[in-house]
Amino acid sequence: MLSKLFKKRNLEIFAPVNGEIISLDQVPDPVFSQKMMGEGVAIMPTNGHIHAPVDGTVVLISDTKHAIALRTTDGTELLIHIGLETVSLQGKGFKVLVETGDQVSLGQSLIEVDWVYIGEHAKSIITPIIITNSSDKNVQCVHANDGIMGKTLLMTVSNK
Repeated sequence: MLSKLFKKRNLEIFAPVNGEIISLDQVPDPVFSQKMMGEGVAIMPTNGHIHAPVDGTVVLISDTKHAIALRTTDGTELLIHIGLETVSLQGKGFKVLVETGDQVSLGQSLIEVDWVYIGEHAKSIITPIIITNSSDKNVQCVHANDGIMGKTLLMTVSNK
């Protein structure tokens, strides 16, 4: 009876940047396409910077500024990996606006990105959004073509 009153609520993950939504199996990197890091989707950015796709806490910012991880209140861990083979850029083309430990809100700016520079110096600007603890979660990817930052629902996540 109580379980009906306290129905599990799904966590909603929104687009962190404007662009074309791509399934992970189409990302030209086996770490992502074979879901070695977890379930998720990717975006081919068209414009704009990286924003928080959920409310959460910043738990990791890579030294090379190309990736950021957030943890939500339900324990979902989410990684935004900006571009492919962007580690070699050693932070060039990225300006991080938050710090590890910061509480962030949906739509808050996280990283400013120079997409032209990234596009010229990295393998791709494709940006995977991964649930890194997806083995403990039920992840449903929403099928949409175009993502609008903070508005387009990408995934819903619930505990198993």
